[in-house]
Amino acid sequence: MQNYLYAAMVLVSLTVLNTTSAQAQDKSFYQQVKTYTNPVLPGDHPDPTMLKVGDDFYHCGSTFHFTPYMPIYHSKDLIHWEVIGRVLPPSKANWVSDRPSSGIWQGAITYFYNSYWIYFSAGGQWFCKADSPSGPWSDPVQVNTNPVTGPLGYDNSIFVDDDGKPYMVIKNGQKVNRIQEIGKDGQLAGSVINLDWINAKLQYSWAEGPVMCKRNGYYYYFPAGDVSGGQYLLRSKELTADSTKWERLGEFFKPISDPNIGFRRPNHMSAPLQLADGTWWTIAQSYEKYDGNDWSGLGRQTSLYQVIWEGDRPWGVAPTTQPLMKPNLPKSGISWRSVQSDDFDTDILSASWHFLTKKATTGYSLSVRKGWIRLTPDNDRTHLMQKETDHYYTAVTRVDLDAVDSSSKAGFYLTNGNQKAIVRLYTGFDKDKKIIFDSGQETRSIPNQVGNSVWLKLERNEHNLTGYYSGDGKTWISLGDPISAVHIDKAQPNFNSWVGTSVGLFAEGKPADFDFFVCKDGYSPILAAGYSNYFGIKTINKESGKVVTNTSSNGGWLMISGVELGKTSPSAIEVMASSSSKGKIEIWLDDLNDGKLIATIPVNSTGSEENCMSFSKVVKGVSGHHDVFVKFPTGSEGAINIKSIRFLE
Repeated sequence: MQNYLYAAMVLVSLTVLNTTSAQAQDKSFYQQVKTYTNPVLPGDHPDPTMLKVGDDFYHCGSTFHFTPYMPIYHSKDLIHWEVIGRVLPPSKANWVSDRPSSGIWQGAITYFYNSYWIYFSAGGQWFCKADSPSGPWSDPVQVNTNPVTGPLGYDNSIFVDDDGKPYMVIKNGQKVNRIQEIGKDGQLAGSVINLDWINAKLQYSWAEGPVMCKRNGYYYYFPAGDVSGGQYLLRSKELTADSTKWERLGEFFKPISDPNIGFRRPNHMSAPLQLADGTWWTIAQSYEKYDGNDWSGLGRQTSLYQVIWEGDRPWGVAPTTQPLMKPNLPKSGISWRSVQSDDFDTDILSASWHFLTKKATTGYSLSVRKGWIRLTPDNDRTHLMQKETDHYYTAVTRVDLDAVDSSSKAGFYLTNGNQKAIVRLYTGFDKDKKIIFDSGQETRSIPNQVGNSVWLKLERNEHNLTGYYSGDGKTWISLGDPISAVHIDKAQPNFNSWVGTSVGLFAEGKPADFDFFVCKDGYSPILAAGYSNYFGIKTINKESGKVVTNTSSNGGWLMISGVELGKTSPSAIEVMASSSSKGKIEIWLDDLNDGKLIATIPVNSTGSEENCMSFSKVVKGVSGHHDVFVKFPTGSEGAINIKSIRFLE
């Protein structure tokens, strides 16, 4: 068995290496988007489950105390995902606790008996049902159990066999692993299949979050180790409790060979699914941590992995920082997953937003002041949040608050899962109206010289946060040196109460109005090192900061996700770059094939790699929310070093 496993690992490794080599020799990879990099669901996306129905893919996972509960994500290509709705409003979840680490676990999305179903854990096992994954969803129904089946636990999943019969894959406690059929009413039926022998000796730590699939007559059972990692595999020709009919095949993911990878322990995978071209894929979570650089605070981020079969033995391709071949699926038209901007000009709050308490869900209004959102606190801080997704961004908002005492505060809010580690940039009062930047460890404060209506800007450059304010959104006043966000970005006590960092808006003391929220402002410098996808480039550390250059004369490209340009077109785009010779940079929106080329920017020699200069080009007729591609055309390798791009008003 050991020789078999070793041979399989070598084969998978060679497959990945050969694919990368082929990409390097094919010039089209440097000029088109044929690859992706992980994570495809950056930020907090724990315990992922995934469903394929026709040409559409859906994802849901654990929500914990974030409410409204269970956002449903939709994709056409497994890479680009968008939130299309939420299953359970707090008004239908009175029994669900707000306590961090509590709330709703699991969120297993499935389809059987001509309906969509979500099974979840919250003081028992429950389900909701719908005709469409975007909703509306039925009221929650509790799943009944019996003494033989026992408590139904948490982190369960649903397996649908070839004959259409669904089963609940049950996990309760460290040593309980069971399977039981589900009837047409969504309740358990038939006899329980007891697999408690799987982890009787704690071979797999907790053996939690089990999922199943079927191929070539084999049933495959995938238990995870625990929240920190480990993913394992068993198989059988029969769906039976008999342990002698099952084989233990060891680890699912092949060993990591990339020393630079931060997502080192993927697990809690979704059930592998097959595409029309015969390839198999799964998504799985992992914390992000590098040597001396911890981003665990972002939560369990979810990545896409191809499943490679060696005979009837599946292997998950190891995590890597290198570009990977995209699934053979049509383009989706969906943007890369990132924090979403909001003008608050609709009657219904976007499904991208969440709250940290049920009480906070009643503390906002989109109708009191049209085109603004009003946050109305009671005795507590009220807030409006999204899952933080990036290491680099510049967030901008405009807030209207008449701060008359020290209890009045409103502005940006960055918080860990239990609101113990926070950063706030806000308009407030301290003997007079002030703009205050506070992390609980460092504080900056300057007089508010513009009045009640204030523009705020929060700039993140990895673990450094810088605050600004303005009276018109054009002339900005800095609050001084950056504040460190390490305390919120690093691993948190109690696994951050199972979630990740949230970014958004807050109000305390009295109502405050917000005109808009932008997370990745296109009119502020956008650092090239903050790309979400790439091919044929590398990042270099210079004295003046990080720059990006191409690694081949075939060109190369990078993509910066979720850039917000607003409702009116910028006049130009500016690139800060150094160059050893004349060249050019192309700027595209949304794709390098089907997207829009908005500018070809000439770049002249700057005399030194350290000497970045500004180069710009007029742009017309662009606005809104876009993924921005920066392309190095064919030419010299490493001739141009890009530090940042910025759209000009």
